Amino acid sequence: MSTVIYPSPIFGPIHSRRLGVSLGINLQPADGKICTFDCIYCECGFNADHHPTLPRPTREEVAKALEAKLKDMAENGPKPDVLTFAGNGEPTSHPHFAEIIDDTIRLRDKYCPQAKVSVLSNSTMLHRKQVHDALMRVDNNILKIDTVDPAYINKVDRPQQPSYDVQDIIEGMKAFNGHVIIQTMFMKGLSNGEDVSNVKEEYIKPWLEAVREIKPMEVMVYTIDRETPDHDLQKATHEELDAIRDRVIAMGIPCTASY
Repeated sequence: MSTVIYPSPIFGPIHSRRLGVSLGINLQPADGKICTFDCIYCECGFNADHHPTLPRPTREEVAKALEAKLKDMAENGPKPDVLTFAGNGEPTSHPHFAEIIDDTIRLRDKYCPQAKVSVLSNSTMLHRKQVHDALMRVDNNILKIDTVDPAYINKVDRPQQPSYDVQDIIEGMKAFNGHVIIQTMFMKGLSNGEDVSNVKEEYIKPWLEAVREIKPMEVMVYTIDRETPDHDLQKATHEELDAIRDRVIAMGIPCTASY
């Protein structure tokens, strides 16, 4: 069983395939996972296997730990390329997410002004105005959409809210008016005996149409990099990712592929 549970509220720095030297900010408990998705490929494992006993870190705890780490990195290195909200679940679900973003920007400007602030989000909280407004203030607003097919989403991303509607998510992404980076996991293999490959044209073409509608500043396509809780999943090939990347670029949108 895959169990990469991150420290909280600060972890790393780590080297990110897509972002460089990344200092992680985890707004979920240090001993478990709280997420609005329950993805079959999540490196943190399934939600049910990692119920936390500790609370989320408070706004004050995040700011104190972040300031201490940024001060140390500014003085002793390595200086971060990016401060990344990620970790054991959906960062925007923290009740004080917007205020924590304000604190982070202030501390970044003080200690490591060259660093970017990035948020890796599954897009489920975009309907909250304070979340939308906070994401408008970060450098890299990285939002997930693995497909536009509801059946696939229910099988692979497994939203925890019955009200989840991918068309609402697309509208929420469009509301950023280009201040958004789309991140999409492409993979192959089986889950409970069912094919979960989304590198097929039946998934890629509608996804490309949604990307065209959203008009992001960039798209990041990637595949499985670490152990997954569902062990029958497989990486998309370099050729498959490159072909998808090239189709995005052909629409005039920058796109990177991470293998």
